[in-house]
Amino acid sequence: MEFLDLDQQMDIKKNKLNYRPIFSTLSQNPGAEIIRYGRRKEGALTLAQGQGSAPTPDFISNATHQAMLEGKTFYDSPNGVPELRQEISDYYKRIFNVDIPSNRIYVTTSGTNAMDYALTALLDPGDDVIAITPIWKNLLSAVEVAEANAIEVPLNEQDGQWSLDLDAVFDAVTDKTRAILVVSPSNPTGWTITPDEIKALLEFSRKTGVWIIADEVYNRLTLFEDHAPSFLEYAHDRELLFTVNSFSKAYAMTGWRLGWLVGPPCAEEIICDIALYNTMGAPTPLQYGGIAALRHGEDFIKEQKMDWIKNRAILEEHFKNHNRIQMAPPEATFYSFFRVDGEDKCIRLCRDLVDKVGLVLAPGIGFGKDCAGYVRLCYAVSEPRLNEALDRLERAVR
Repeated sequence: MEFLDLDQQMDIKKNKLNYRPIFSTLSQNPGAEIIRYGRRKEGALTLAQGQGSAPTPDFISNATHQAMLEGKTFYDSPNGVPELRQEISDYYKRIFNVDIPSNRIYVTTSGTNAMDYALTALLDPGDDVIAITPIWKNLLSAVEVAEANAIEVPLNEQDGQWSLDLDAVFDAVTDKTRAILVVSPSNPTGWTITPDEIKALLEFSRKTGVWIIADEVYNRLTLFEDHAPSFLEYAHDRELLFTVNSFSKAYAMTGWRLGWLVGPPCAEEIICDIALYNTMGAPTPLQYGGIAALRHGEDFIKEQKMDWIKNRAILEEHFKNHNRIQMAPPEATFYSFFRVDGEDKCIRLCRDLVDKVGLVLAPGIGFGKDCAGYVRLCYAVSEPRLNEALDRLERAVR
């Protein structure tokens, strides 16, 4: 009997479309490509990723270690350990003064996973999702993986500010539209939705039956306020609304992959089912680190913000007299999303930055089709590292 070797087996599987066709057409993440390209350059300085340089605080790590020592290492509820779900409920009351019962809260393995749960619950192939851009590429890709269509509606940049055109959002809605996706504060622009805009979107949802998916991962990263407005502050409990959040950014926990989703009561059964078929729930001991973060993390958030405000001032000082670099100063997040005059091919520009000065930044095209002239820089790093990066940038872009 003749057996096929592994390569032959793989060829046969591909020919029989063993993989879903969507994965042959899924657009690549330009930011990930540039990061890989930068690894080839000795001495490269990377400010392309969406994370700071601060490690997770000890009080969070110690809480997880203690949970392990206490034997909290077994399966728990797919929706999250009850203690963390209640802690998130208490957090919303303490920070936002809203009552969110714990049965509407679902702990997930990252904010990305929470987004995937919401999209899985809502989307059928061929549905449309209105996505307000610029937006992190992976969110658009998540819509594509669901075999739905991401319809981009861009923010406007004018006079050094980003703004939302609600009429453009509403005009983009058709009979195929299932949801409107809003990221606020925005990665990469720092734009933050206003209470009036939230109310208008919720009212539109009530009239049309279109869901709102609000990504609020950065809502504690407002530089000059305690927090950004949350949709949950203005919504009743039966809105067609999912809100996504994460421990990653505010608590320096990007590698922990821990987040949560808030949904209406009618979603409880389906989200639990999705969790069962997906991850069976977030790792149990890590969830106790999440409890510690919410309980004891306020001072850490404030300290981080002070550093980011200083770094934003350094950016403005470097850029204010630069003839070619144009930046709308961010009011939230730890990103600078700027244009370089005369450069409309951001991938080429980012490759040149790697080749010429060993600087790795994220190309704007990864955040929307209208962002080809932009570049994103993460400034949540030490002051010497930021200054070195800006010196390299200015040597390359004169």
